[in-house]
Amino acid sequence: MHRPWHTVGILAFTQITSWGSLYYAFSILAPSIGHDLALREELVYGAFSWSLLVAGLVAAPTGMILDRFGGQWVMAIGSALCGAGLIWLSHVTDVVSYYAAWTLLGVAMSLTLYEAAFATINRKFALGSRQAISTLTLFAGFASTIFWPLTLKLSVMLGWRDTYFWFGMVQLLICLPLHLMLGRDAPDAHGPHSVPEHSHTLAGALRHPAFWKLAMAFSANMFIFSALSVHLIPLLKDFGHTVAMAVLMSTLIGPMQVVGRICEKTFAKDATPQTVGKFTFAALPAAIVALLIYGSQAWSVALFCILYGLSNGILTIVRGTIPQAMFGRKNYGAISGAMSGPSLLAKAAGPLVAAAILRAYPSPGIFLFFLLCVSLISLAFYLGAVKIRDKGTSQVSRMEQ
Repeated sequence: MHRPWHTVGILAFTQITSWGSLYYAFSILAPSIGHDLALREELVYGAFSWSLLVAGLVAAPTGMILDRFGGQWVMAIGSALCGAGLIWLSHVTDVVSYYAAWTLLGVAMSLTLYEAAFATINRKFALGSRQAISTLTLFAGFASTIFWPLTLKLSVMLGWRDTYFWFGMVQLLICLPLHLMLGRDAPDAHGPHSVPEHSHTLAGALRHPAFWKLAMAFSANMFIFSALSVHLIPLLKDFGHTVAMAVLMSTLIGPMQVVGRICEKTFAKDATPQTVGKFTFAALPAAIVALLIYGSQAWSVALFCILYGLSNGILTIVRGTIPQAMFGRKNYGAISGAMSGPSLLAKAAGPLVAAAILRAYPSPGIFLFFLLCVSLISLAFYLGAVKIRDKGTSQVSRMEQ
């Protein structure tokens, strides 16, 4: 048991560092990048969206490689690419090299972030992978809390280029060796006693209608979270709240994500991922309804941020555990990677589509009504997927033959 939980300790540090340097630092450094490179805002942020598209495109093959070789070398290579990409980014001088660096970083995201970490845990843990994933996401939830102020401090002291350079060096000098310390999986990691009776192949999962309903549910949910991550504060201003109030309320989201993960780990540890997911997907439309109807009231904004944060925090755990619960452990990496691909594409599209809607219809009510419809579609897809799976394993077995 020492080695698997040693794995969680390693991944907790590398996930915080990787999410912080690859994802959260950008929102702080983007304005300086645009000013220094004389790039329009859409080009600056477009490169980041492009990296998410790249991550989505390589997610499924990355999962297959993780199933075949485990996380030690795959995540170590990811850290090497991440380090090289961040150092390259710190030296870019034009739009071509800027986009090329983010292309490399998109591949690094697929090799180092949650999906790769979850697949690694799945191979290391026989029966306790869900508990390990819950623990990992609990620690990784502090990435923004650590890296937003850290990045701001470093950017003031060093500038955006040296900030990215040193983040790259941390990947090469600390995260890469830590990933190598994950060690190789035991030879019987996927032996007959560790694989559930109805463990799907990737082809079998792709033929199963529950797979596509889950993929669409996660994609629609991710689209909303991505859109609101960029447009929430301007949206609250449109409801008549001051910038200070909007920022204050928005700070509830991060802590509530951690609270959600603690609650899942404490009170829902015996519930199936399918059951936990029902709360996760239902909480989001409830939050949007509260904001849509009473958006000018401070209590409504607080309620929205609480439900929104709880839902987003628990969603990460559900996304990591439900592929194993519904399709088995043996090909978890490939199945999880294929399922996450559309979500990453939706994540990249969210801010762009939201910006287009808000330009055409500046009213916050119209935008929120659109998001409400998407959230209800997401909930319907999820409930449909769970209902299909609950019909019994006999049907699953026939689908696999």
